[in-house]
Amino acid sequence: MSRFKKLLPSLSLFLFPDLGFCAQKLNVLFIAVDDLRPELRCYGNKEIHSPNIDALAERGTLFERTYCQVAVCGASRASLMTGLRPQTTRCWDFKTPMRKMNPDALSLPQHFKAQGYETISLGKIYHATDDDFPQGWSKKPSRGIGKHYASPAGIEAKKIASRIQRTTGVRTNGPASENGGYVSDNIYTDGAVAKAAVTRLKNYATTEKPFFLAVGFTKPHLPFNAPAKYWDFYDRAKIKVPARDKMINGLPYDGSSWGELKNYSDIPKKTKVLNDAKTRELIHGYRAAVSYMDAQVGRLVKALDETGLSKNTIIVLWGDHGYYLGDYGEWCKHTTYEIAAKVPFIIAAPGQKKGQRTKALTELVDLFPTLCELGGLPVPEPLHGVSLKPILANPEIPWKKGAFSQYFKNKKNVGKVLGTSIRTDRYRYTEWRKKNQSGALEDVTLIDFQGNPNKNIAANPAHRDLIKRLAEFAKKSGAGLKP
Repeated sequence: MSRFKKLLPSLSLFLFPDLGFCAQKLNVLFIAVDDLRPELRCYGNKEIHSPNIDALAERGTLFERTYCQVAVCGASRASLMTGLRPQTTRCWDFKTPMRKMNPDALSLPQHFKAQGYETISLGKIYHATDDDFPQGWSKKPSRGIGKHYASPAGIEAKKIASRIQRTTGVRTNGPASENGGYVSDNIYTDGAVAKAAVTRLKNYATTEKPFFLAVGFTKPHLPFNAPAKYWDFYDRAKIKVPARDKMINGLPYDGSSWGELKNYSDIPKKTKVLNDAKTRELIHGYRAAVSYMDAQVGRLVKALDETGLSKNTIIVLWGDHGYYLGDYGEWCKHTTYEIAAKVPFIIAAPGQKKGQRTKALTELVDLFPTLCELGGLPVPEPLHGVSLKPILANPEIPWKKGAFSQYFKNKKNVGKVLGTSIRTDRYRYTEWRKKNQSGALEDVTLIDFQGNPNKNIAANPAHRDLIKRLAEFAKKSGAGLKP
């Protein structure tokens, strides 16, 4: 697998002349967020209180159409951290460790470490805590700090759930959301992670070695827990319940499997539709968790500014996948469809034009080569993504033909099926094939986002040539989609 470690020279700097790479290596503040859909104020949702991420977007470039490769945390992160699509990483679920499946792969932090950086992981970066150590990280990753529940009721409910799980083997948890009261941000995990990251940044201000600091926030992942002041930003009575119409007529595989939510003690196990009151409660909790996480992002950026590190640090913020919040009656992720596959993505680099937005189709696998080029590092070969540096210089530049994603489903009487999806500027094509030697085609969908986004038009003969072209991209695992 030596092909993962072959290096190519980085592209010349004329595309981005304002960045003074030669004088000093740029640091990287790498912010990962779990289950964050691109519904922030900077993305157009005026109901969300996200002043710090909004301010970060104003410092750099906001990507309006970025897609993950697999809509589940472990697999999505494996692709991003290696720059490789899931058919190469062989990671399609949340629990498969990247390094176990790819012992010789060159990961993003490993590459920076080899170039003389100190690489540190705080919070949730990979799904498995110690994944990619010692290859990728200078020190053992730190993740298990802070609490998941802060209120006495939440703590007790979690204890009861843990006892049930130990005695029955049935996976269960405490309540799906918690208003933790007027407690310190540092009580919960993300606040504790932010505190540790701020300490790191202050220490870096007195050293000359470049750093790659990865900070992973778990919120707004379930449970939707946050201190009371973040719940106070929202009026539950004004929260709209999403339409529960069927997602797409004739789409048997692409509904979200929201068993993840049903693991929580206050969610009925057999229900197919949550009532309005519980839906509003969960959306309220999700938004509170988003605002809480946003405040932690603000602490990191403030520390960069106060230490003077911001003038020499690339900041990137990304979500590992989207999230259903009752949309079409669905919850969680686990699909190839738009709401689960689309993610927030922001890059702010020294010398970059500020306040930019781009509608270019981009993918999370693009981040690896992008950070290499922005940092003046050689770009490893092969990577499945492409550097976004030209977009930072010109957000209107013609770009990719599409974005690629996959997801496995278990279908009764069929077995495992693998969904491969191509999102173009106008369409989303998805094909489902049996996960066996035959690879038999089970289903095809074609969605037109300029028409009815809830209608499968694959059976229309007028789209036969289009489907043939998109099927070829799917067959080649997205090859040919690059600009």
